[in-house]
Amino acid sequence: MVQLTNLTFAYHHAAPVFANFDWQAADGEAWAVLGPSGCGKSTLLYLLAGLRQATGGKIEIGGEILRQPRPRTGLILQDYGLLPWMTAVANINLGLEIRRFYGPDGKHAPDDDDLADHAGRVAYWMERLRLTPHADKYPAQLSGGQRQRVAIARTLALNPDLLLMDEPFSSLDAPTRESLQKLTLDLRREQRLTTVIVTHSIEEAAVLGKKILLLKQPPNETAVVIPNPGAADPDFRQQPEYFALCGRLREMMA
Repeated sequence: MVQLTNLTFAYHHAAPVFANFDWQAADGEAWAVLGPSGCGKSTLLYLLAGLRQATGGKIEIGGEILRQPRPRTGLILQDYGLLPWMTAVANINLGLEIRRFYGPDGKHAPDDDDLADHAGRVAYWMERLRLTPHADKYPAQLSGGQRQRVAIARTLALNPDLLLMDEPFSSLDAPTRESLQKLTLDLRREQRLTTVIVTHSIEEAAVLGKKILLLKQPPNETAVVIPNPGAADPDFRQQPEYFALCGRLREMMA
């Protein structure tokens, strides 16, 4: 479970982005975080990733207070974060290589992580995400959708229990975006991941979030949560409830 209690965060010499903010996400839940630019969506994600520290209150994940990045949290960024001098397979392999270097120390890798089948984990995710034919290509030789699949494969090879995604599909064309949205839903169900996806797109939030956290202009003091059980239905995008939800979200953001 992810638990935020009295969370307060402010950038240096700026007004608080969050002020005594409470929110929780249960294990296996799919969340979308929606709101206008500057509302704190990415800030929340970086706080959950342990890349920024709260100025007040606490963040707990799995019953432990978060003080630094945890090895079972996966983070996928909008710009993919691929190293341009590495092939697709080398990029996917990177996280596991770092874990092998440090060993299962509980800080850089979970203390129960079995790296014996290192190559098998990489091969599985390359095949699962249809990347095997592109193994020896460099990021510049891949399409945007393929680069995003490489980023997803690299993260899932680390067996995360919490997956954070920061506007992962915003730069892609509509067919590729919808294909990767479906892939994300499929992977969440298969891996039973807790997912938190930041987006500025109302339509994407309605598809990906079984619960939607709506942020407004800072300071955010109260968690506004919109249940969205229809997101579990593969055909939800064509249903009247989907269009009604998009309309409701648009009104709430106005």
